[in-house]
Amino acid sequence: MEARSEYKRVSDGGPGNSSSVSPIYPSYKSFDQFIDVSRLRSLDAYISDRTKRHIIRDCDDYFMNQHCLDTDAPYMPGVREVWLTRTVPGTAYDYLDINRTELWEETAAADEFALLMDFIYDLPFESRGRILLIYDEGGRSVPAHKDHEAQHICHDFIWLRTNLRKPFYLLNQNSGERLYVSGYSAWFDTVNQFHGSDAADGLTFSIRVDGHFNEEFKRQIPYCSGNAAATPSIWAMGEGVIQ
Repeated sequence: MEARSEYKRVSDGGPGNSSSVSPIYPSYKSFDQFIDVSRLRSLDAYISDRTKRHIIRDCDDYFMNQHCLDTDAPYMPGVREVWLTRTVPGTAYDYLDINRTELWEETAAADEFALLMDFIYDLPFESRGRILLIYDEGGRSVPAHKDHEAQHICHDFIWLRTNLRKPFYLLNQNSGERLYVSGYSAWFDTVNQFHGSDAADGLTFSIRVDGHFNEEFKRQIPYCSGNAAATPSIWAMGEGVIQ
């Protein structure tokens, strides 16, 4: 299920226009219809093999949660990251700059994952900023968290996976309801709802690509005027999709 079909439309805002729909959580917008899912799935063994090489080397950064729902949740839960792009030398990392594409450049790891990068360059982005592969092989969960707290900012990004083993969810912190992503891609509100992943056996991973969607793609999106971060949820609800 992408989103609840019940929602309050305050004013009409069709695709590509400003909208003041009141979003329903938890929710996400699947991008499976916009990407080549077969090609993405075909990369599963390729990415798995290269990720296992990183596990052996044991030198990747740890994933960190800055805005956890549970204040006792670990800031560093043990999940690792492969940075396929990094900020250019001399640029301090600021999470809100993940879409400032002029600040980002490919790393050596991008060459290791060349086929994945080829796929990413065919996604509907005009330009790309942070590109990150997040993985775990130790049965660790990622506690429910928000990425930042600026409601006026909506980052253009696509969350991707090549298989369905990673139990990734969106959470309504008020009701406790979890909505698990059912497909291979998603765009979601990272500010007004929490998200995380359950522990799972074996190797699990996902990819996040940040940047700027191209103009043709953006014309489909009902951008939210008052609460920009809610835009993915509003787009999903506007279709009234129940799966």
